[in-house]
Amino acid sequence: MLLANKENALSLKLFITIACCAVTFGVLFGTGCARQLPAQPANVAASTAFENSAINDTAESEEDRAKREAKEAAERAKQEAAEKEAQRQQRIADLEAELNITKDFRDSFDHGEKPADKQKYIVLHDTEGDGDAQSVIDWWDSNGNLVASQFIINKDGSIYQCVPMDRIAHHAGYGDTGHNDQFGITEDGRDDMAASVPIGDWASDYGMNAWSIGIEMVHVGGSGDYPEAQLASLDKLIEYIDAYYGFESTIIDHKDWRSGNTDTSPEFAPYLENYKATRTHNG
Repeated sequence: MLLANKENALSLKLFITIACCAVTFGVLFGTGCARQLPAQPANVAASTAFENSAINDTAESEEDRAKREAKEAAERAKQEAAEKEAQRQQRIADLEAELNITKDFRDSFDHGEKPADKQKYIVLHDTEGDGDAQSVIDWWDSNGNLVASQFIINKDGSIYQCVPMDRIAHHAGYGDTGHNDQFGITEDGRDDMAASVPIGDWASDYGMNAWSIGIEMVHVGGSGDYPEAQLASLDKLIEYIDAYYGFESTIIDHKDWRSGNTDTSPEFAPYLENYKATRTHNG
């Protein structure tokens, strides 16, 4: 009986010990789990933050790349424009050297400014005389009419210039009433209109001078054909004017501006059509 009681006591003691261990282990395990539970969201948050940071870094990189590419494209466009302008300037210099233009500017021929954005037309004329370009310039300067064209082409093809291309010359005079609107030009005050004399209500518009370049060819209507050298120089001069401005001006003759004019002459008519179509005399 005593032995049984002793064994029971030992069993009870062992049970109590095991139970205590179990409780202790449970507390420790539970505590460990409790301590680990908050760690999981923290790790997830850290991972999410990292991913967001990577996305932001990628977005910033793409934005920077877009800015860089835009800057490089702008620089290329600027470089291409500079190269194109350099080529144009070289072409102008080459054409001017080829034409070998004699310049004889006179103050009496200057009637105001004509910047590039005010250039629209090339107006062709005949001098209606056989005198060479130099004698024509001298006569213009002495008669007090203050009339001139920017250029005169001799029969041998030599060219004289007596008004700069960025200045207004009085070569077209009055045009048909309504022609300012028809030709898309205005009398904007740049032309001083010095020595201009009205010729009637039918021809009251005076805008063409301020929007054009005038070219005179030494020629008398009805005297025969224009020499090839003169026409070839006109071709090259038109090319030079186009290069100078960087665009093609519309080609007309004086009759287009004012009805009843005799210049250019009837023998020039087929050449005029070619010039309007192809900017050369032979089409």
